[in-house]
Amino acid sequence: MSLDASTIEKKLLRFPDWEYYDNAIHAEFEFDNFKDCFSAMSRIAFECEAQNHHPNWSNTYNVLKISLSTHDANGVTNKDFELAEAIEAIVEVEE
Repeated sequence: MSLDASTIEKKLLRFPDWEYYDNAIHAEFEFDNFKDCFSAMSRIAFECEAQNHHPNWSNTYNVLKISLSTHDANGVTNKDFELAEAIEAIVEVEE
């Protein structure tokens, strides 16, 4: 079941790099170079598989853009925040 906008905004207080719009939570991360960005993406990919939850994302050189939503719930759920938390931990190490 998707979370309501008020709940999402409250949860986002713990995630200053993330914003809520278009029925998803979004973040953009900038790394020193492409290699560091791709390394983070690889680590995130393994975490996504472990959680069986996958982002919409794009990469341009050293910038990674990520959008999270739960497709079968048609919105943002706790699964998205669990993955965002794991992504934050990975990015913190790589940035």
